[in-house]
Amino acid sequence: MEPDVLGAPYERRTIDLGTDDEGPVVATLVRRRADRPTGRAVLYVHGFVDYFFQTHVADFFAERGWDFYALDLRKYGRSLLPHQTPNFCRDLSDYFPELDAAAEIIRAEEGHDTLLAMGHSTGGLIISLWAHDRRDADLVDGIVLNSPFFDINAPWMVRRPLAAAVSRLGRRAPQRVLPFGLGTVYGESLHADHRGEWRYDLAWKPLAGFPVRAGWISAIRAGQRRLRAGLDIPVPVLLACSTRSFRGTKWHDSATGADAVLDVEHMVRWAPRLGHHVTLARFDGGLHDLTLSSPGVREKVFAEVGRWAEGFLRAGPTEPEPTTPPSPRRPADATAEG
Repeated sequence: MEPDVLGAPYERRTIDLGTDDEGPVVATLVRRRADRPTGRAVLYVHGFVDYFFQTHVADFFAERGWDFYALDLRKYGRSLLPHQTPNFCRDLSDYFPELDAAAEIIRAEEGHDTLLAMGHSTGGLIISLWAHDRRDADLVDGIVLNSPFFDINAPWMVRRPLAAAVSRLGRRAPQRVLPFGLGTVYGESLHADHRGEWRYDLAWKPLAGFPVRAGWISAIRAGQRRLRAGLDIPVPVLLACSTRSFRGTKWHDSATGADAVLDVEHMVRWAPRLGHHVTLARFDGGLHDLTLSSPGVREKVFAEVGRWAEGFLRAGPTEPEPTTPPSPRRPADATAEG
């Protein structure tokens, strides 16, 4: 491990993934250790046009005894190399090697006996497919999905016939840039220089995103079709999302209390296809990344995650360690024990 850009107590480790058609490939595993380790760990995976910067998420778990790990996938954030196409892949299974490597490090090398995988947006779709394909390997004990990318946020004609045509184009010309993007509304709702409260590296997470390419759409569509056909994830899953979506392309104040990227009803519709043990939690006023919502909303999100982990993973106490020592026992208490 070496120091991370976030500073202490964050460390990072580069995972060498060989080469692809663009050259050398790496992923980056970021670690924040708990002060009182319990053998439990979280593996966090970001979404599209994203990387790990949400230190308050790591703090939540670390204060409760969970060592926290975040994976910047290949061609994202810390792992993006100068010769690479940002955030690009041809198949979502391309990310499985770094997930396998991270799980191996967390479990075998660092000795954790409980592993919770947590995926946001595209990361939620990737984690779901990986957990299904590795279901006999006992790599994870539970999964939290934060607004997972289970369907394209567009009318039926776009997300089915047109997406199918784009997928065919993606197989012939994967690097073809498509004439649409993410827009700036969501970025504006987050970044402190605009209408949000968060600061992050705009080179790694640009306000308007990176170009959307045909090959990436093809990979997403194939993964979503697998999900909608039905997965068999054998561990408990918590799927969390907002209660509503914002569909405008220009700024409106209502974007500060809704998912401005995906259609939350798609998440609700396809949640049962994950496996046999799925819990759904919806949060009024939640943003696309629920953990970046307003303070009151994210407090509810963390409380729900804590209760779910305690109930379904037998994860022990989910309250933070007291910041002040307990009061000394009175003499009467000591006498009673004698």
